[in-house]
Amino acid sequence: MLPRDEYIEQAYFFNTLHNRMEDGYSTQEMLHSVRQEILATTLLPYAIDFMADELKMTGGFSTAMARLPHYFTTFQTHVIAESEKDSGRFDFQIAVQILEKEAEFRAEEPSIQGVFLYQFEAICRNRLGYDSGLEAMAGDPIYDEDWKEWIRTVRRQIGLIDFCDMIYVRSAQYKRTEKDPDKPVLFGEKEGRIAFANRKKDPIYLFSALQRHLSYPSVPRPKKEDTQKHLLPMLQQQVDRLETRLRLMEEEMRGGINIARHYASDNGDAKE
Repeated sequence: MLPRDEYIEQAYFFNTLHNRMEDGYSTQEMLHSVRQEILATTLLPYAIDFMADELKMTGGFSTAMARLPHYFTTFQTHVIAESEKDSGRFDFQIAVQILEKEAEFRAEEPSIQGVFLYQFEAICRNRLGYDSGLEAMAGDPIYDEDWKEWIRTVRRQIGLIDFCDMIYVRSAQYKRTEKDPDKPVLFGEKEGRIAFANRKKDPIYLFSALQRHLSYPSVPRPKKEDTQKHLLPMLQQQVDRLETRLRLMEEEMRGGINIARHYASDNGDAKE
């Protein structure tokens, strides 16, 4: 785990990438400018320098992040790698927003349960691959060996066993009623009750309930495109076409269309 200052600066870095991409800055320009803004007392400026060099060579960030496992987690690397795939189904701007919010959460002394549920929701909502995604989550240093073992169990059983059931049987709520001492408790009573109440439902309802009752962070989602901003230019084009047709009809009624005026003369001027 990194010091709190590192997560604060990571959140600022990912937020700046997102905002300046929307303003049309190139990636190289963004890295150069944001590198000057990051606290020099953290390790992030060195990571940015390495990412900038890797960007020139490979055109992406994920390979640089994979070579800095002591600084970036395997989950962070996985999210960026998925956004850089040629298929283009997962937007890079959503990827940096996910990492920004996760870094903000980590900077505020997060619970392990909250980090797990946030990462798992990010994988579910954006279809980042259960197999590779959960394996990347298991490599996060925030999880101890009991958590890593359980995450790999979820990886094998997801789709076969209801996810809410998997949470419930590893919660204090289940242990209190069943008194099963074999496996360690990973979730509290509140998580257990919420998971039990959402059995046989879409996991999205589980995530929403946990965010309402336990203030866990929600995963950023793509904004709906504003179709109204394209409406006025489209209407203007249609009006221009109608005006052109009306002028042609008026010329035809006055004795025919003079096509010659639309061609250039020998000296380059348009003929009338």
